[in-house]
Amino acid sequence: MRELQVNTRYGTVEGEHLHGTIVWKGIPYAKPPVGELRFQAPIPPESWDGVREAKQFGPENIQPRHHQAEGIFGEPPAESEDSLYLNIWAPEKQNQHPLPVMVWIHGGSFTSGAGSQPLYDGTQLVLRGDVIVVTINYRLGPLGFMHMAPLGEGFATNVGLLDQVAALQWVQDNIGAFGGDSGNVTVFGESAGSMSIAALMAMPAAKGLFHRAIMQSGASQFMPAEQAAEIRNGVLKVLDVTQNDLHKLKDIPAEQILAAGETVKKHSGAAMALLFQPVLDGVTLPQSPLEAIRAGAAQGIPVLIGTTLHEGALFIQPHVPYSEEIDMVQAVDFMTPDLENRAAIADSYPKTADGQAQVMTDLFFWRSALQYATAQEKYAPVWMYRFDWVMPEHPLLRKSIHSIDIFFAFNTLHALKSMNAEPDAAAAELAGKVQDAWISFAKNGRPETAGVNWPPYEENRATLIFNHEIELAHDPESSKREMLGV
Repeated sequence: MRELQVNTRYGTVEGEHLHGTIVWKGIPYAKPPVGELRFQAPIPPESWDGVREAKQFGPENIQPRHHQAEGIFGEPPAESEDSLYLNIWAPEKQNQHPLPVMVWIHGGSFTSGAGSQPLYDGTQLVLRGDVIVVTINYRLGPLGFMHMAPLGEGFATNVGLLDQVAALQWVQDNIGAFGGDSGNVTVFGESAGSMSIAALMAMPAAKGLFHRAIMQSGASQFMPAEQAAEIRNGVLKVLDVTQNDLHKLKDIPAEQILAAGETVKKHSGAAMALLFQPVLDGVTLPQSPLEAIRAGAAQGIPVLIGTTLHEGALFIQPHVPYSEEIDMVQAVDFMTPDLENRAAIADSYPKTADGQAQVMTDLFFWRSALQYATAQEKYAPVWMYRFDWVMPEHPLLRKSIHSIDIFFAFNTLHALKSMNAEPDAAAAELAGKVQDAWISFAKNGRPETAGVNWPPYEENRATLIFNHEIELAHDPESSKREMLGV
């Protein structure tokens, strides 16, 4: 039996038995980024004497509470600027050999979410796969993704990404004591979590901290430094902070900084744009993730990448009337500035809400995943999937919406009850097959699931379709892919 008390580099933590696993919650991986440490790169945590109880999740990073998926996650939990904590799930039985480690990076548009949400409970992955699961928090919104480095005075840019690097470094330094193999770490994440992984694969600071990557519904995403500086200046203006009194930023309540970010977003008129996201600053992120991958920045890192069939239907739901305010051409311009014939592409989609949702699915999610897969397969094996599962009688889940695949990857289908959905035994079986593929990939770098031959993407754009039945497709929707210039 594995010990509940584990000695880390910083002190002893004590976890608890839960549902056939041992869980350690709320372990600090960095000093609280408050006061003088606000807007600075994370630094290692303070050591402690005695035994630290690790039976309560740390607070979520302070965030707006109006994101669409609120109902999935239950009541708003404790939140704080002091939120740099991680959680570990491990099998109760002590293994003879170190176990593969899976580190989850949560999504939420870089402005919301936490590793402690019930949706990301690592229990079923551990029980099914004999792996170690780690979930992390990182700084969000203006606190994590404002372009602060040009201001000097110790300010840093991309601190939310640097938090993720610090968490991965903590895993390298400490996971062996929990039974994990620091030489076999898979990062996996969805949406902004997957976009974070794309950035990590391009960041010099993250080199060597993980060995495989699973990217769900998100790829290369960044903001040019000039645009990020405009957003920062807008936030500072709302806060009434000038270049001469930057010290005020250390004392202003975090809630005010958050509110200033919301004000700038509202005035920008770009309701669906990511105002806070990885910044192409030339230092922490020297190149766009896609350019870096094309140049071999992630050589030797196998990738499992994919999307859901109807990503955009979460954001522009089927029952919503067509919105004249969403300019399709402008949307295409925003999502694919590198693409020619953008007006013609926009015009090819139906002038309906569903058409608008399809634009988001195809250009923002699917196209970027295809580009990333094509770039990385020159340097390491890449596997592609698409998640098509739907619940036809459900008003929202009759589409395979953005984020639905998470419930299957973690087999936390019970959490769908908050959406008045009761998945059946077939859905549970599919969850097992998704988990088997993810676990197999984490263990040996190749996704395998019962009865399915799943070749790498380079074999005629092989794509595994997860649906009520699983099937392999070669170059699905090829004519649309060609139109999108991939």
